[in-house]
Amino acid sequence: MRLPAVATVLLLSTTGCVKEISSEERLDRETQLKQMSDTPDAAELGKVHCDDTGEALNQARNVNLPETDRVLRYSELFSSLLKRNATFEEALARNPDLHYMEGSEKLVAARENCIQQTADVKVEFETYVRELVNVPTVQEIKGGNTVTVARLDFATLRQAIETLNLDDKEQLLSRVSSAEKRVVPSNPEGEEAGGRKRGK
Repeated sequence: MRLPAVATVLLLSTTGCVKEISSEERLDRETQLKQMSDTPDAAELGKVHCDDTGEALNQARNVNLPETDRVLRYSELFSSLLKRNATFEEALARNPDLHYMEGSEKLVAARENCIQQTADVKVEFETYVRELVNVPTVQEIKGGNTVTVARLDFATLRQAIETLNLDDKEQLLSRVSSAEKRVVPSNPEGEEAGGRKRGK
């Protein structure tokens, strides 16, 4: 009677171990399958490109637009480019075979173009944001008095600084806060200071 009992214990122990490993392997397989299903395949990745940024960039550069609108356009374009770059990076990291599939040279070229476009837009966007941080206010005559007003909506400027995520982000945000304290409140007609055109 003892021998079958020992054999039963061994059998249960062995079965338990096999079951545990099998569960881990199954979990790994399911995770990999989930990641693959969430990752764009070659056909979907082929639709991702950065050749359509010209119009958005021209709008951001338009000096006739209010400063707030220009910053928003730069922010939207830069965020869109970051997202497209992330799509390439994630897809190629999870499926390295995409590098070697037929037509992969087009994917590589599109990825390189996105990287370059993102870098170029970042330089232009950062230059503009730093200019605004350096001169965030202008002087206006109101009721015969000279008052300090904002060139743009400070919340939008803060968000742009966050989006750029620069090394001196905290210093830039601090300078925006200091400038905000010097600005007069909204005028009696209810017009907000943010979104003014430069020089107005």
